[in-house]
Amino acid sequence: MFRNPLARVCVALAALLLALLPARAAEPIKIGFTMALTGAVAPNGKQVLAAFEIWRDDVNAKGGLLGRPVQLVYYDDQSNPANVPALYTKLLDVDKVDLVIGPYATNMVAPAMPVIIAHKKMTISILGLGVNRQFNYPRYFSTVPLGPEGPIAYSRGFFALAMAQNPKPQTVAIVAADAEFARTSADGARANAKANGLKIVYDGKYPPNNTDFASVMRGVQAANPDIVFAAAYPPDTVGIIRAMHEIGLVPKMFGGSLVGLYVTPIKMQLGPLLNGIVLNESFVPAMKFTGSAELLAKYQAKAPALGIDPLGYGFVPFAYAVGQLVATAVERTQSLDDDKLAQYLHSHTVDTVVGPLTYGADGEWKEPRIIFTQFQHVTADGGIAQFKDPKTEVILWPDAYKNGTMVYPYAAAKK
Repeated sequence: MFRNPLARVCVALAALLLALLPARAAEPIKIGFTMALTGAVAPNGKQVLAAFEIWRDDVNAKGGLLGRPVQLVYYDDQSNPANVPALYTKLLDVDKVDLVIGPYATNMVAPAMPVIIAHKKMTISILGLGVNRQFNYPRYFSTVPLGPEGPIAYSRGFFALAMAQNPKPQTVAIVAADAEFARTSADGARANAKANGLKIVYDGKYPPNNTDFASVMRGVQAANPDIVFAAAYPPDTVGIIRAMHEIGLVPKMFGGSLVGLYVTPIKMQLGPLLNGIVLNESFVPAMKFTGSAELLAKYQAKAPALGIDPLGYGFVPFAYAVGQLVATAVERTQSLDDDKLAQYLHSHTVDTVVGPLTYGADGEWKEPRIIFTQFQHVTADGGIAQFKDPKTEVILWPDAYKNGTMVYPYAAAKK
């Protein structure tokens, strides 16, 4: 058709350029984060990553966001807060990610915030407790269902249950790791104890790398409290519970913010030692929200090959909900502009697998939804199946979700 060789070359180049245009238009939307894939909270972080990957695959199967596929760009922060700022700087300045989310856990979220704020990015943290109270950043959003009261709501139900007993307890011990999450949780417990007229007879912290929990819990035992509230990450959760059993510490009520008890292998390891523990939770299978059962089925099918928590109740729904919040804001605004995305989330309710989410000005949920549960009838030979049964971890508080009755005192649940 074209006798002039130059014309043929021009046509070929034009065709090549046209072929490349759709490819450029379909460049991925890069979403960056760090995740605890090794270190103390890796059992939880690996669940979060798996949930993000399920969300990514679900979104991409439907055509992506804004007609572009979603790509996750992430680094292992090793459960070490000191690693986080440099990694978020790398994500933003070197990898040039479009959006950032996370990270997971209060201890890692707090050090990420100055970098995120300096770059004027929006983020939705994964279970960071009361982080924005020190930053007041308008583009921050939380997945912890605290509500407008902040960290005090995290332990309110524990003390409400304690004060409903007859006779009422008079004294309390508070024990916590000397780390961001545990300190924040303990602050709320301290405020609730005082509001309920309880005398704090022990208020102790231990270093995050502590391994001798017998000495810690002997200090609690010497104070002889009626009830004990503990705030701990996975390794120390196990250490505290085993130490209590070994020294024979049996208060009238024991529990609190024991994040390790969200991890199925830890629950299976502890077995009957769980009985009687009162735990704050944000999601258990008895709570039915649109899409939650389907998500957990996908996760549980994927988990064995990955060697991660086989059930995923405590973390997977919240991580997937982060993706849903991002996707909804991006599609509704038709934008990747962080300010527009933040404005959308501040002014709209978004349906997620953890229920409809509406945010206040501080990036916290407008309505609290912390629940308190108690382990009951856990046996040594019940295996994983018992942790799928709502009767093994009953909801005690609030009444809107209650499906069981508290066993009190603590010793009665151990029989």
